[in-house]
Amino acid sequence: MNAVQPGAHVLSCPTRWSDVDENGHINNARLVGYVQEGIHDLFRHHATAVREALFPAGFLIARHEIDYLEQLHHRPEPLSVRLTVERLGRSSAQVEVNVCRDRLTFMRARTVVVARDRESGRSRALSPAERRFLSAFMTDAARAQAALAATTVTAATTVTTGSTVTAPPAVTAAAVAVTAAVTAAAVAVTTAAVTATTPAQRVPGGPMAPARRPRRRCHASAG
Repeated sequence: MNAVQPGAHVLSCPTRWSDVDENGHINNARLVGYVQEGIHDLFRHHATAVREALFPAGFLIARHEIDYLEQLHHRPEPLSVRLTVERLGRSSAQVEVNVCRDRLTFMRARTVVVARDRESGRSRALSPAERRFLSAFMTDAARAQAALAATTVTAATTVTTGSTVTAPPAVTAAAVAVTAAVTAAAVAVTTAAVTATTPAQRVPGGPMAPARRPRRRCHASAG
């Protein structure tokens, strides 16, 4: 069962007595299971994902980054597994998952979910519909950061290719400054390389001067 919460997907997930280990709390491996339940509920069971047939070949888990914050004990009250999207890549989404109860967060995970290609079984690019779907679960800060990154890339492309597209002045100036700095660095490296490959010799009483190649002498052949 999932709950409606603006900017997030929330799954209500009960704990089980079989999840308890010898220390009397929910085992850490079972907590990872709650994270995966939340991911599967968002990508496969969400009403929009079902209606628009998103992720038809499923998804792959590329990475889990986990912080265990509190000991979790078995109780009748269900957990709230709260998911938000932090970042979208070409074929992946980084999802933050918080496992909570009574305003306490017991575990926080960052999971990279990759769209799966049916034929190859490997990753594929997210479709426009999938990107729209996942963007709805991004926080305002994450959405603003993604928009800024996209604008910066557009401005850099405009400066590099000489396109007629007009980018915001501040972003364009930043892109020009970066391009100029890279060009200056490249010139400096090239100059240093040329200087390093030219041997030098010291002239008595004078500065270092390039070494002269000795003249080749002609030898008379005998016979």
